[in-house]
Amino acid sequence: MNKRVYGVLGISSVMANWNADFSGYPKTTSDGETFGSDKALKYPMKKMWDDEGKKVLYIKSMKLSDEGKKGEVTLIPKTLKERYEQLFQVKDLKNCKNVKEVLTNLMSAVDVKNFGATFAESGSNISITGAVQIGQGFNKYSGTNPEEQQILSPFRTAKKDKSNSSNEGEGEKEEAKNSTLGTKIVSNEAHYFYPFVINPLAYKEFKELGVTEGYTEEDYQNFRRTALVSATAFATNSKVGCENEFALFVETTPDTYLPNLSEYIEFEKGEKKNVINLNCTEILEAMKDRILKMDVYYNPYTTELKGAECMKLYDIRTMNEV
Repeated sequence: MNKRVYGVLGISSVMANWNADFSGYPKTTSDGETFGSDKALKYPMKKMWDDEGKKVLYIKSMKLSDEGKKGEVTLIPKTLKERYEQLFQVKDLKNCKNVKEVLTNLMSAVDVKNFGATFAESGSNISITGAVQIGQGFNKYSGTNPEEQQILSPFRTAKKDKSNSSNEGEGEKEEAKNSTLGTKIVSNEAHYFYPFVINPLAYKEFKELGVTEGYTEEDYQNFRRTALVSATAFATNSKVGCENEFALFVETTPDTYLPNLSEYIEFEKGEKKNVINLNCTEILEAMKDRILKMDVYYNPYTTELKGAECMKLYDIRTMNEV
């Protein structure tokens, strides 16, 4: 691919939790600003590729293990070594002394081809900087608040509870007589905007080594297709209200360098439609002789765009030109 691509991917989250921290609440910075990590955006893409039957290395996969107590079978995640051996049908990675073979296999995995990899297994210490680099996705909606919902379980706990006993002084315990309570934490509404850049020259050295043909136009179109729909398609319990709502793709000559375009985007909550302001028009106009193409995808039913006069507009639901 003989071009660079700069852009922004927008994710809406309505009564959902796009990216939770370990407390269960939506991730925030130290000053309270809500954001989503790049991993939260990459995972639905990798899951979609995996469901399509493509080779995805860095994704959680499980196995049944009987290596614990005698007769005990547990469900545990596979190691990176085990995932590699399964994906590339290698009997034992320890016996593979050909680093070129390992590199070729890694570069054939669609997630590695896009996002890179750190592979330190069985004597192979390989670091691949991905052609696709995605930044942190900051929420641009000022009215975001976390909502905590209590959920009633259909089951009671089997553990005995001392507090339920009428003979507490004797240390006796009674089984719980009511079903347990749980919580579900969501955001009332949030709108995340992720910057990204695609640099096909990242694999120049690996191309010279003969382990890959480089980042191709086909790779880019595959990334673009998945980036436009994967969040909407990834419908887990906490992600049902999360959708792809915006995407900007700016294709430039290989020697063109643009700033982080998400910094030039503003989101406003309107009465009938949300408003996304693209304040990067002045910068892009000044460099139009080095810009090959500018495409914007959005939902015209829910969103109004401002500042996109010089761009081609598409409906993110149908992919048809607006």
